[in-house]
Amino acid sequence: MTPLTTAMAFAVAAFAAATVIAVPAASEAQVRSNAQAEQSRAIAVRSSRPGHPLSGRYVSESGEAFIFDGTGARPLFRFERRNETWVLRTTPAPRGDVIYRNDAGSQILRLTPSGGLTLYTTRAPNGSPATLSGGAAPLNLPPITPTQLITYSIQQSGRMSAALGHLVVVDVELERPGLEPVVAETITVVTEAILRMSRSATVRDRVGDLRRIRIQEADRGSVRFSDGTLLITIAGDQGLQGRPSSALIIRAVAHGD
Repeated sequence: MTPLTTAMAFAVAAFAAATVIAVPAASEAQVRSNAQAEQSRAIAVRSSRPGHPLSGRYVSESGEAFIFDGTGARPLFRFERRNETWVLRTTPAPRGDVIYRNDAGSQILRLTPSGGLTLYTTRAPNGSPATLSGGAAPLNLPPITPTQLITYSIQQSGRMSAALGHLVVVDVELERPGLEPVVAETITVVTEAILRMSRSATVRDRVGDLRRIRIQEADRGSVRFSDGTLLITIAGDQGLQGRPSSALIIRAVAHGD
């Protein structure tokens, strides 16, 4: 894997310096959304671990669809029109309710003892009841080869460079094989965060300083932004749980954490 570090850094830099490809931000999410909707009609609803709602596709009264996967050690969540998978943690609430939060502490779901599920978003900050609409495939990380990872990094570098109007290099530093799926998911999350910030009037100036994204392996996931470099560390053995979410990335860039 040592050559992968150098290969990715130079391949991304050479490609992005030569041409900045503008990829529609919603295209990838729309393809995934259509695929998930098709899957929901063909896949049976699955049971979850005790204490969680059924695993499947849900639709809230506010019109937002999402996938909940409670089959693993940590519950997973993904909006149908987004590319990021959230790793949720549970905390008890009054009346026996359970609150599901992301790694930034934001409330995403609330489950009542009777099984009622409520979704919390910027569109519905006070909560919107959600109902199960069908099955959905597990939110597992798909396999990816080192060559595919390099290609994907180049593509996402192009998207971020186009959004910010200058070169953004993705530099992956790994010492052992087998972490490609987690790294690819991390690049997806970083890209989503950068594209969202590029469209935000409040943090666009901050993210405009970004020139390099470094992804390294460590004992735990973390994010730090300084001198134009966004340093992401991942605990590859922990899978999705081992990398920071877009919420933490946005916080780091906005506040210089």
